[in-house]
Amino acid sequence: MTRHPKDQPGKLRLGVNIDHVATVRNARGSAYPDPVRAALLAQQAGADGVTAHLREDRRHIADDDIARLMDRLTIPLNLEMAATPEMQQIALRHVPHAVCLVPEKREERTTEGGLEVAREENRLAHFIAPLREAGCRVSIFIAADKPQIEAAARIGAPVVELHTGAYCDAHAEGRFDDRDAELQRLTEMAAFADSLGLEVHAGHGLTYDTVTPIAALPQIRELNIGHFLIGEAIFVGLPAAMDEMRRLMIEARKGAA
Repeated sequence: MTRHPKDQPGKLRLGVNIDHVATVRNARGSAYPDPVRAALLAQQAGADGVTAHLREDRRHIADDDIARLMDRLTIPLNLEMAATPEMQQIALRHVPHAVCLVPEKREERTTEGGLEVAREENRLAHFIAPLREAGCRVSIFIAADKPQIEAAARIGAPVVELHTGAYCDAHAEGRFDDRDAELQRLTEMAAFADSLGLEVHAGHGLTYDTVTPIAALPQIRELNIGHFLIGEAIFVGLPAAMDEMRRLMIEARKGAA
């Protein structure tokens, strides 16, 4: 597996997803705001990596954005994509540091749930093989579910990213019993994935209010956060939004230790 250049024992990395800068740009069909500019600002502000999801319908990030990110970033790019032949060829052309496979539905507003690995083991094993051979660190975005984690390990994916959306939604909607149950599931499955030798990441829907319990989980090595940080940046700027998120992450790790 390609190691992350900022790997440090016990460190929790912050990846910044810049998709929704492109969402604002595309709302007017203009050239601004430029997601690559946001990525470079995140890099300058201390991000450990940048995440960009090139969707099949190109609703936010565009092909040219990926080319420019690859050309200009000096920190790792995590390319989120569906497991399709078109996307595989794009990834093999650019060879980003990381490729994260996610499910896609044209009608969804954002990624709903994790990738179904257990039912597609053979196809996904063959799909990720050339990506790994090219040097990409392959991650699978999955629900905190034991069969999916086991399947991800069997197909040779070195990294899993646990979907935190159900936990965050339950918190936002005041369903605190559901939130606590989801957090318990994430806690148990992060430990289980780690026991299989997988590197564990987490993301989707995390905010200042929900990040602390997730950041406190010792097995999690990276959080990928986008929509909230970009939204908060409208009011305080991206570096300040990142600084506060990083502060909460560091405090959570110290508290857990």
